[in-house]
Amino acid sequence: MCLFCDLAKNCVAENELCYMLYDKFPVSDGHSLIIPKRHMETVFEMTSAEWAAAGDLIKVAKQEIEKKYRPVGYNIKVNCGKAAGQEIMHAHIHLIPKY
Repeated sequence: MCLFCDLAKNCVAENELCYMLYDKFPVSDGHSLIIPKRHMETVFEMTSAEWAAAGDLIKVAKQEIEKKYRPVGYNIKVNCGKAAGQEIMHAHIHLIPKY
């Protein structure tokens, strides 16, 4: 089983198709991951409904980060494939607060 499939039970927030975790090795305080529940290697395999669900959780994550950390900006980042820096081969989106 893949790490992200196993970690779904520890999510901070979720909807029908995706869940959110705080990154275990954050680039900055509040660094979050939005992960589809269905196992797939890259975001290129996500359905339109999964993209919409991920977008909804990005907004939830941003609201929580705003309350707790008050960043001045954000990066939304996706790595697709090992050559692009993807380390866990389950699609995921990074929401990285900037200070």
